[in-house]
Amino acid sequence: MRFLVYVLVALIAGILTGHFYAPEFGNLYEVMLYLLILIIGIDLGQSFRLAEIRKLGRLAIKLPLGTLLGSLLGGLAASLLLGIELRWGLAVAAGCGWYSLTGPLIAQYSAVYGTLGFLANLTREIFTVLLYPVAIGKMRKELAVSMGGATTMDTTLPIMTKFGGSEVALIAFVHGFVLTALVPFVVPFILQF
Repeated sequence: MRFLVYVLVALIAGILTGHFYAPEFGNLYEVMLYLLILIIGIDLGQSFRLAEIRKLGRLAIKLPLGTLLGSLLGGLAASLLLGIELRWGLAVAAGCGWYSLTGPLIAQYSAVYGTLGFLANLTREIFTVLLYPVAIGKMRKELAVSMGGATTMDTTLPIMTKFGGSEVALIAFVHGFVLTALVPFVVPFILQF
């Protein structure tokens, strides 16, 4: 629980700093993200053998495809509830948490829905950071990975590793990798209709 408080304090401090003072970081955040992924990769390398990776088997494909399908069903429901055109609801949901790609892709067709795509997917990432530790108490931690969508291979991977353990780290990384490979094709495909 203390870890969640630290995450919230850091997030709020960052928001306040960005609001009152806008330091120029350049690509420092990207370098730090790569360093974080490197450290997690080293941990994965120490924790797993090839045989363990093979044990993932069908789960490595079924979980991300189930996540994408669930996201699209959520987009369908949101379209119906909000009374928006189906393609917008599906395109926003198909982002699977990848806000920095989804927003700009959708914005090529509509600035309003591009903004919605950005905010909805950013919210998914934030909720994953806050709620994954709670979710694993209610369901299998491997299945709870799905809440993070494409973010599970990078930004939410540390949360999943910390609370789910190193055995979840591998499935989370593979899950995020598969979705990251799919999203750039699925979102534009949906927008064609």
